[in-house]
Order: sequence, then C-alpha cells, then structure tokens
Amino acid sequence: MPPPFVKEDLPPTLDSTSLEPPPLFDGTTRLYIAYVCPYAQRVWIARNYKGLQDEIKLVAIDLGSKPTWYKEKVYPENKVPSLEHNNKVIGESLDLLKYLEDNFEGPKLLPNDPSKQQFAEELLEYTDTFNKTMFTSVKGDLVKEAGSAFDYLETALNKFEDSPFFLGQFSLVDIAYGPFIGTFQIIFQDVLKYDITAGRPKLGAWIEEMNKIDAYTQTKYDPTKLVEFYKKRFLVVPHAFC
Repeated sequence: MPPPFVKEDLPPTLDSTSLEPPPLFDGTTRLYIAYVCPYAQRVWIARNYKGLQDEIKLVAIDLGSKPTWYKEKVYPENKVPSLEHNNKVIGESLDLLKYLEDNFEGPKLLPNDPSKQQFAEELLEYTDTFNKTMFTSVKGDLVKEAGSAFDYLETALNKFEDSPFFLGQFSLVDIAYGPFIGTFQIIFQDVLKYDITAGRPKLGAWIEEMNKIDAYTQTKYDPTKLVEFYKKRFLVVPHAFC
C-alpha cells in the first residue's frame, strides 16, 4: 500500500530569468521536471507513490525558456526528467523509474513473480513504440495508427482478469503508461474528437482506477492548459518535446 496522501505545495517554474541553479551536490536529492511533460510525470508519480516527497525535492523547469544553468551545470542533455542524487545527475524516465525502485524505500513497484517481470519488460519496451505512434498519428490515419496501439494495450490489460492493472497490481508499467494515456485521451478527445476508450472496456476501467490513485492525480496538468500547449508544440510539428 502507498503511504498516506501528502498534499504538496509545488515549487514555481524556473525559466531563463533564473540566473543561478539550486546549490548543486549539497546532499539534497532533486528531481528536475516540467509540469507539462509526461516523461517527467512518470518519475514524479513513482516518487509520490513511494512517499519520497520529503526525500526528493522537485525543481520545475520551463520547457520553452529553460535556465541556461540547467544544461551547463545540471544535465548536459538539457531534457527532463533528471535526478540529482549521490553527487551525480542521471536521466531518462524509464531508467529513473528503475533507479527509484532500486535505491529508495517505499512500496515495491515491480512484482517478484518472474513471469510478471518478463511481461513488465515487454510492456516497458513497447512504451517507446506506443509514444512515437501517438505523436505521429495525428498527421496520419489516427484511427488506424493510434487505434492499433490502444488495441495492443487493451489486449495486454486482459492478461490478469482479476485486476484492472497491467501486472495484476499497480506497478511501474502503469506509471510508465499513465501520463501518456492520460494526455492523449484529453488531446484526442478535445482536438480530434476521438474517444480512446470506445470499444476498449479494459482501458476505460484502467483509466478509472488510475484516477483513484493520489500519487498519479497529484501530477496531472490542467486540461485546458495541456490542450493549449499541445496545439502549439505537438499538433504543428509532432515530436517528443521534453
């Protein structure tokens, strides 16, 4: 079970007017995110679910106007998320999910069952294909391309009939897909009038259960602002943007 719900005051977003970084490598563990970025949202959810709000401090970055010090002094890749821990900074959201699992306390987010672990690896490997399909489908055949990817997930969600989650329990797999499915559900419905849950009852039930998890709902971005952001940065030239 996750720790009790923690209401958190989120830090302000830092942009190019922010001239100095936090006091780097002072022993504080920091998670650098952007509130609108689903890749960063993955790690933020895992942090919350494990009850690490006091142990891992959030630093929010403006994707459209990043502080110069972020690339120069924190993370040369100049992407989010990144994690400052033990005098180093590491990135890549899926790697960070596993890093939190291996290096921090809190509820375990991967099962011990080897068959479930193998299924988890298959689903985590598919996330890149899924996300790329979502980003490009708006310029192609949305129903065919995106629909096929959502059908893949619908089939995966049928593996464990006694649970709405991918592995029969809430896990890193749900966290890996949650921000993207949540985002694309809003964007496709609002902008393209496409209901991703139509004909996919398992996906609909999964979304309903995800929205009951505080660790996830705490990280959700304002839908109106999300649509506006995607119209500017996603629908014109589709790309991964974090």
